Amino acid sequence: MRRPKSRAARKQQKNNEFQEIEILNEWIETQKPESGSNPLALDPLKSKSPIGRIVDPESGVVSFSTYAGARKFYELPISKRTKNGLEAGGFKKMTDIQVASLPHALCGRDILGAAKTGSGKTLAFVIPVLEKLHRERWGPEDGVGSIIISPTRELAGQIFDVLKTVGKYHTFSAGLLIGGRKEVDLEKERVNELNILICTPGRLLQHMDETPNFDCSQLQVLVLDEADRILDIGFKKALNAIVSQLPKRRQTLLFSATQTKSVQDLARLSLKDPEYISVHEKAVTATPNRLQQTAMIVPLEQKLDMLWSFIKAHLKSKILVFLSSCKEVKFVFEAFKKLRPGIPLKCLHGRMKQEVRLGVYSQFCECRSVLFSTDVASRGLDFNKAVDWVVQVDCPEDVASYIHRVGRTARYLSGGRSVLFLMPSEMKMLEKLQAAKVPIQFIKANTKRLEPVSSLLSALLVKYPDMQQLAQRAFITYLRSIYIQKDKEIFDVTKLPIDGYSASLGLPMTPKVRFLNQKKQSKIESEKSTLIESETFDGENESAIAKEELLVEDVKDNKEDKHFLLKDAPDVGEENATEIGDMPATRVLKKKKLKINVHRPVGTRVVFDEEGNTQAPLAMLAEKTSGEIQLDQDKKNEYYKKMREELKLVDKEDKLLERQRLRENRMKRKMKLKKGQREDEDEDISGSEGEPDANNKRKRSKIYFHSDSDDGEKEESKGDLAGINADSISVAEQEQLALKLLNSMH
Repeated sequence: MRRPKSRAARKQQKNNEFQEIEILNEWIETQKPESGSNPLALDPLKSKSPIGRIVDPESGVVSFSTYAGARKFYELPISKRTKNGLEAGGFKKMTDIQVASLPHALCGRDILGAAKTGSGKTLAFVIPVLEKLHRERWGPEDGVGSIIISPTRELAGQIFDVLKTVGKYHTFSAGLLIGGRKEVDLEKERVNELNILICTPGRLLQHMDETPNFDCSQLQVLVLDEADRILDIGFKKALNAIVSQLPKRRQTLLFSATQTKSVQDLARLSLKDPEYISVHEKAVTATPNRLQQTAMIVPLEQKLDMLWSFIKAHLKSKILVFLSSCKEVKFVFEAFKKLRPGIPLKCLHGRMKQEVRLGVYSQFCECRSVLFSTDVASRGLDFNKAVDWVVQVDCPEDVASYIHRVGRTARYLSGGRSVLFLMPSEMKMLEKLQAAKVPIQFIKANTKRLEPVSSLLSALLVKYPDMQQLAQRAFITYLRSIYIQKDKEIFDVTKLPIDGYSASLGLPMTPKVRFLNQKKQSKIESEKSTLIESETFDGENESAIAKEELLVEDVKDNKEDKHFLLKDAPDVGEENATEIGDMPATRVLKKKKLKINVHRPVGTRVVFDEEGNTQAPLAMLAEKTSGEIQLDQDKKNEYYKKMREELKLVDKEDKLLERQRLRENRMKRKMKLKKGQREDEDEDISGSEGEPDANNKRKRSKIYFHSDSDDGEKEESKGDLAGINADSISVAEQEQLALKLLNSMH
């Protein structure tokens, strides 16, 4: 058991740390690199020269060694605690991004760091965070001193592990704040006591909004890892809300493989003269040199066949497969798992629970397997054992996404390979990758080794009914992922063989996709409206009314064609061009809302004089002088006022007519309803003669009297339950009977 240090020993250690901090501050201040310089371009220091504080034995002058251009961690002005942590973690030599950024970061400057994936960016901001708080003598009572924001939970956990290793000998408290509601209450109790927070944007904002007395007013360092992802639209609102609650006087460090230079983004973070450090900006390639990159054309309906064949051919490799959507990942994982390719399979996507995601990440790090994933695994994750292959089944949305995906392999000094499946309509992406200095080689797929898996999937969907619904969702979400992409030169959902893709998933029928039908319908309606407008204004063909009549007749004759709008427009127009004046016929589907094209051309009212010449609007009110028409503004306003009053009168008349029409319709419905009730009552009475109701024995019989008709005849009574016929008695008898009935009511 380790014995605790005595009070004197603790005091001596504290004094030594104070002295060390004073030396480090003086060293950093006197030897700080010039702003805008690149320490990577400086000559490396000689290993035999003294490091740190140097005292001249003859003159007694104190000086310090230059740390800009240092290649080893012990040559930097960092504390003994950090050096011990680096040594325990096996970190000795610095990478390029660390050599270039650490001298600037240690002296308190804002950093924009861009470097290839797997180049050691995590240590480039973890060391400055530890050193800043150490030199400020940060303690538990000082609260939050640094916040490190990561776009994904897995990356945040990875940063936390590095921080625990390097900061092992420091006394700072650190916390990992990532999604989930189970532990949020426990976090709220202790978050104010933590010195370093490693978190995702959503979780940090949740604590800022919900945790009582959460205070970041003394924040010293803000770090954004994968900064370009955090600054984009997906995290824009959350980041703006976070930054608004942070102090402006702080050090900010931004690191990513594809860094932003947007002035707007930098202004949002209140950066002050940041040092832009791009160690690989002038490199020949934008990806690691040890990465072999290939691309091949794979039609959409053959993607799963090609993926299955690739996995079967590389059963001894660790493979990372990227797909577009969560539903697609889940379907491919479940289907291939049931087909048993001969290698362990795993999946990772954003809809999984936090514990499951971290468990899958850890398992994939340790063993040889195939991991199906969305882009949630494309950012910053470092798998302990090298990934042999990165397979991109679905095309990335842009060059930056491609670079981050392939960056999961060939990290540090290891090698790796990647393959990209491109459809014929996505070949523009290959040109963009080559223009961005990505050395990708185009190859042809070996179709001889292709193992079709579509028939196996069809049998699988029959055997497992739940799989069919999963396949339908995968089908729809993939098409939606293509539909919402901004770059329409590459992603055009109308060019996809939808039926073939549906069959490749094993589906017996192609599911209906609403947004595709709406797109086709709006396109056809737009073409139709344009044609109608052009023919209306030409005046050479039939009038607009005639065309509408023809369209209505066409609908009546073809009611059974319910899916007309899903067909191609050119085929429709060729059949009916001669009947409707070269205008394609149109079917209006039932239960479908017609969309109004707001961009369609509209007509203008044209007035002609007696000689047939066109006149300007309201020319009849204008005065002609010297051949020109001049319209007084007062007359124009008076005319508009008069027209408004006339319209109001007409509107009142129309409303009265409409009310009268509605009243008549209501009266007709009431009369019809009453007539139906009378007929029902007559049927009930005739059917129940001689069978008195037991529950109404004491009920008096009613006799109904009607006024005489025009010809003097009396109408027949409705109810004659007492056996008295109103036509067979005289008027006096009727009056006497009526008096008896009135007296009986009192």
